[in-house]
Formats: sequence, C-alpha cells, structure tokens
Amino acid sequence: MNITRSGGQTATGPQDWFTGTVYIDGIRNPDEQSAVGCAHVRFTPGARTAWHTHPKGQTLYVTDGIGYVARRGGQAQEIRPGDVVYIEPGEEHWHGATPDRFMAHVAIQEADETGQVVTWGDHVSDQEYGQPAH
Repeated sequence: MNITRSGGQTATGPQDWFTGTVYIDGIRNPDEQSAVGCAHVRFTPGARTAWHTHPKGQTLYVTDGIGYVARRGGQAQEIRPGDVVYIEPGEEHWHGATPDRFMAHVAIQEADETGQVVTWGDHVSDQEYGQPAH
C-alpha cells in the first residue's frame, strides 16, 4: 500500500488544452507501478476542453454541476453528478461545463506503451459547443 498525502497545488488548465478557466488537481500520474493517470478537473461556466483523444480510452466520473460531453460528428450530451462516461480509445471528443453552471469530474485514463495519455487537437468552436441533445 502506498499513501500519497495531500499537499499538491491546484493548477490552471493550459490555454492550448482548454477554452475558459479550468482548474486541475492531479490525483496520480502514470509511473512504473501503474499506467493509470487520474485528475479532478473543475470547469467554470462555459469552459471546455479542446478536441482530444486517448490511446487507451478515458473514463469520466461527474462529481458536481452540469456539463456537456460530445464526440466528433455527434451532438453534445448533458452530464450530471454520478454520471459515468466512457470514451473509446482514439475517439475524438470534448467535455466541459454548461454556459451557466460549474462542472467537475474525475478523469481516469491509461498511458500507452510510450507513456502517452492524450493527444490534443483544435479548440471546440462556439457552434460545436452549442446546445445538448435531450
């Protein structure tokens, strides 16, 4: 058993990866013991990721607020606390908060054989962000 004591600092999400203000608390990075990476990510209203993919897929567990998630070519879907979203390996997607609510999730992904966990793409346009399907 290995316990990592709390003490890290909250980071602001890089502008290359996000539109709007996003805060990231790292939970664990892939290392020699496990290829799993995990973070608690908090999105301010209207904030969202850029388009991106994960070589081994990604699981999102929504902890607070209301958000959207969408795959390339699909319409945004609303997500709420307790929802679990699994994104397939290589599936281009984005996720973030609704325009008028905060949203937070735990993001879990696995590194591939080269240590890669994510490949970032272009920013999600306001038109792509749009409104969710109901």
